[in-house]
Amino acid sequence: RMRRVLILLLLAAATAAMRQQAAGIEGKLMCGEKPAIGVHVKLWDEDSGPDPDDVMDEGYTDDNGVFRLQGSETELTPIDPVFKVYHDCDDGIMPGQRKVKFKIPNSYISAGGVPRRIFPLGILNLETIFPKEERNYL
Repeated sequence: RMRRVLILLLLAAATAAMRQQAAGIEGKLMCGEKPAIGVHVKLWDEDSGPDPDDVMDEGYTDDNGVFRLQGSETELTPIDPVFKVYHDCDDGIMPGQRKVKFKIPNSYISAGGVPRRIFPLGILNLETIFPKEERNYL
């Protein structure tokens, strides 16, 4: 009986230690001199260890190549927000899509469900060859 109470107390303490954290990013994607229209963008919380990665928000660039994503996760440790872009800019007939990712600085992580500051990525030309670029075949 005492063991059950202790387990419940530990569970309650762990739950109370979980905290909601938010992040966001905005910017404009170009493919050369033209806006990168309809590019799939995602904001992830990348986790190490047994906790799976979580999609915090996703969307597509508009007719001007502009996007804005924001989201939140409840975690015991600080979230690790990562911005991912899935695109075909300067890709010829290669199967799948080019995938690039950027870590959002910790100073843009806010407590609560809505980010207080949105990371301004600026204008990014997707013709750039990024180090550690991957391919996405989904």
